[in-house]
Amino acid sequence: MHIEKKNNLVFHITLSGYELATLISASRWVAEGAKGELTAEAIEQLKQVVSNYDRAAAKLQNGNQSEA
Repeated sequence: MHIEKKNNLVFHITLSGYELATLISASRWVAEGAKGELTAEAIEQLKQVVSNYDRAAAKLQNGNQSEA
């Protein structure tokens, strides 16, 4: 995952195929009423995507601090 800030409200995010699929499937699950349980694999994939996001966001933030 890679995040670039284009301006105050616009970001350019590059995702791998599995990251995009994980986000879409989790969003669909929530949008459809979150019925049933997520599988252990789905939970692990979501944790990985969140971790990837946290790293990319920290990298973006650190880059912005060095520009200030």
